[in-house]
Amino acid sequence: MSRIPSLFVSHGSPMFALEPGLLGPNLQRLGASLPALTAILVVSPHWQTPQLRVSAVANPPTIHDFGGFPPPLYELHYEPPGAVQLAGDIVEMLARAGLPATLDTQRGLDHGAWVPLRYLKPDADIPVLQVSLPRDMDTEGAQRLGRALAPLRDEGVLIVGSGSLTHNLYEFRSHIRDPEYAQEFADWVATAVAAHDDESLVHYRARAPHAARAHPTEEHYLPLLVAAGASSADDSRRRIEGGMTYGVLSMDSFIFGLDTNDTERTP
Repeated sequence: MSRIPSLFVSHGSPMFALEPGLLGPNLQRLGASLPALTAILVVSPHWQTPQLRVSAVANPPTIHDFGGFPPPLYELHYEPPGAVQLAGDIVEMLARAGLPATLDTQRGLDHGAWVPLRYLKPDADIPVLQVSLPRDMDTEGAQRLGRALAPLRDEGVLIVGSGSLTHNLYEFRSHIRDPEYAQEFADWVATAVAAHDDESLVHYRARAPHAARAHPTEEHYLPLLVAAGASSADDSRRRIEGGMTYGVLSMDSFIFGLDTNDTERTP
């Protein structure tokens, strides 16, 4: 079985589900180029818990965890099978890594999971489960979580950190449009990712331009460190262009460890 890449995807606004923009088609092409998958594991900022939780639901429902959007958005559903046995294995794996976790037998898929997966794997035929993001997790903890999950890549599991490369909701809701600072931050991250400079990614708050403005809170940045933490030193790293939506939300994403031959087979 091919070793599966890890992925950081910017899911932006829930409207991404209806407005594919630049990233949607790029995720579709990426999904077509991936090796055969046994499951997809998503870490999303829209499932935060006191401690680590792993979803173990046979048929996870679609959660519309947002309000005030157009009615067609609430009519969308993404209903893949779950991965109950794998969830139990992950709990044991995390325990061995010193990261105790418990099973959640009711949790469906939040929009941080199902919205990007609609583009990446539109047939919804691959089992999907989620691992929660602890509320007190910091950048080092997110990297550690990614490292603990990394062995799953050898079992055919795609590890997806779903967040947003920039995420200032105050500016988004206040209609402040200043893409220059957001692009400067996004470019800094892309440079650090390409250079395998994960130390700078962990300490971005002190090193990146406009870090606190790009991420007033960190929950949408942490999934990047999960995906990077799940990668290895010899993995290739590639930026997936997503553009800038609403003048403030960067949709750029990153794939870690995708073989160049697989990329060449992309339709």
